[in-house]
Amino acid sequence: MKILLVEDEKTIAVTLADDLEQVGHEVKVCDNGKDALSTLKNETFDCVITDVRLPGADGLEVLKAAKAARPETEVFVITAFATIEHAVEAMRRGADDYIQKPFLNDTVLERLRRVEEYRLLLDENKRLREQLGGSKTGGLPGVIGRSRAMQDVFKIVRTVSGNDASILIQGESGTGKERISRAVHTLSARAEGPFVALSCGALPETLLETELFGHERGAFTDAGKMRKGRFELADGGSIFLDDIDDMPMSVQVKLLRVLQEREVERVGGEKPIPVDIRVISATKVPLVDLVKTGGFREDLYYRLNVVPINLPPLRDREGDVPVLVEHFVRQIGNGRQFTVKTDVLEAMSKYTWPGNVRELENHVAQAIAMAGGATVLKKEHLLPVDKTRRAALEPPTELQTLKDVVFDAEREHIVRVLNALGGHKTKAATVLGISRKVLWEKLKDYGIES
Repeated sequence: MKILLVEDEKTIAVTLADDLEQVGHEVKVCDNGKDALSTLKNETFDCVITDVRLPGADGLEVLKAAKAARPETEVFVITAFATIEHAVEAMRRGADDYIQKPFLNDTVLERLRRVEEYRLLLDENKRLREQLGGSKTGGLPGVIGRSRAMQDVFKIVRTVSGNDASILIQGESGTGKERISRAVHTLSARAEGPFVALSCGALPETLLETELFGHERGAFTDAGKMRKGRFELADGGSIFLDDIDDMPMSVQVKLLRVLQEREVERVGGEKPIPVDIRVISATKVPLVDLVKTGGFREDLYYRLNVVPINLPPLRDREGDVPVLVEHFVRQIGNGRQFTVKTDVLEAMSKYTWPGNVRELENHVAQAIAMAGGATVLKKEHLLPVDKTRRAALEPPTELQTLKDVVFDAEREHIVRVLNALGGHKTKAATVLGISRKVLWEKLKDYGIES
């Protein structure tokens, strides 16, 4: 990507620019806001990374100029004074992400990689929509899977995308719930409208309420102007509420009204505002269990769960790991050709992947980062090092009875002790905690020669 880095701290600017260029990005550096504004008038960039406090002009002016010149430009705001409120304010002004100092350069590289992934996803969505042309078979835009479990999900998505019924996606963390929701939106008649996503667990209760419903000017101390909420921003399109299981009860009540009346009321407002939206929500735990324990409203549950989609964990998607590995290698490799050996793919397919597709993607990214000049990705980078998480990952070729395992282990230990003591049987018997007669019998039974 072509990146404009606006940073007046030389150490940060030099090291971050070097790391960005190392992974293939084209970087231009400005050490003040005035030069950045001038540069944005003459050049276009895929991404702008700007500090907030700058000489000449502040980062928010740079943000405004970048979005005015090219709305699709991604803007990351860097600040040493970040709070949730400051971050949200930057987002309101059009920032796509914020980074708090001090930070690791790897954090920026990872976020840029996700931007590239998202852009590839959009291109892939467009290509698949053209390719599928309304077909009711095949995969989904941005979602990969050949397993029977995923084909069942694809079938449901294709069936329900044509209407506006509320959808509840249930699946473990990392299974790709947001990707499924984007596929629903892309295949629906709302595809040209906005897709607005929000994680209900990422914000405190008071901030979540204003994010969803917006607020009127003067509604609270910092409300200097009116602001639309996510529901209004999603008007004519779809809204995705991730981690709906983390939504506080007080907000659940207001969400229920939105679903019933299809209108919202801003914080501090008195007039209901109609909204034309499709609501897609996701949960990482069974909502019905929360309903039983009083942690989630039963009436809201039935409103959200009109069309349930159960997204399977990666361990239940037989045959999908090699397909996903191939996709991530191609996507993350930036044009470089890498190979994963067959035996490594087999081992990866046996691993249970508790972090699901996200964990798999992270390990492929790690393997490529650690590859250096090599083209064959190493097994130790593609699989977790902690063997306690890899139970049954590499089962023995021959399964034995417990009696045989004990026999082999005892024989091996006796031989080890005898070798350590130079073959002295009396001392060996003492160390083993048995009599010399019992040791002699075991030597005979195990075929251990003197």
